[in-house]
Amino acid sequence: MKRRGILYTVSAPSGAGKTSLVKALLDQCPELQVSVSHTTRAQRPGEINGVNYHFIDRAEFTNMIDRGEFLELAEVFGNLYGTSQRWVEETLIAGRDVILEIDWQGAQQIRRLMPDSISIFILPPSLKALQERLQGRGQDDSVVIEKRMAQAHDEIAHYTEADYLVVNDVFDKALADLTAIIRAQTLQLKYQLGNLQRLLSDLLA
Repeated sequence: MKRRGILYTVSAPSGAGKTSLVKALLDQCPELQVSVSHTTRAQRPGEINGVNYHFIDRAEFTNMIDRGEFLELAEVFGNLYGTSQRWVEETLIAGRDVILEIDWQGAQQIRRLMPDSISIFILPPSLKALQERLQGRGQDDSVVIEKRMAQAHDEIAHYTEADYLVVNDVFDKALADLTAIIRAQTLQLKYQLGNLQRLLSDLLA
């Protein structure tokens, strides 16, 4: 019998390196499926519609809310973000593991709806390092960076809600920690039963 997929959420304050870590994790674990969120925020240079996000306007986003199409949604710095409920459900039923790169509000909603989901929170090594990363990526002006830093304290305070904490100080170590979490989950008895049914039957024959 095919097992149901595992749902992971990865959250972090802006600038902690969540997106880079998830991208590298997907290279390490190609069996993972990443959900592409819908957002009303402006498309940044280098981003591809349908790959990084589904970029839509606020009116379309509101219509999707009215139709009940989002598994979770949140407003961050005036922009709306949401995850397609249909895509996530269909992917999990097909037995594929899904990772959602979302903020703490979205992760909170997911935990309420899907208590079996696994939540991971990425921490920066320090506030100074967080600020330097925000400045170094060159995507925001000083006013926006100041807002993000002010918001970081409130975001980090939600670390207690996560199942796992990963500190992104040395990138390769953080990636190894993240990969270890994914591997450990897939090796649990309840998930291995579906994969090893024939082997177990042969061994116990």
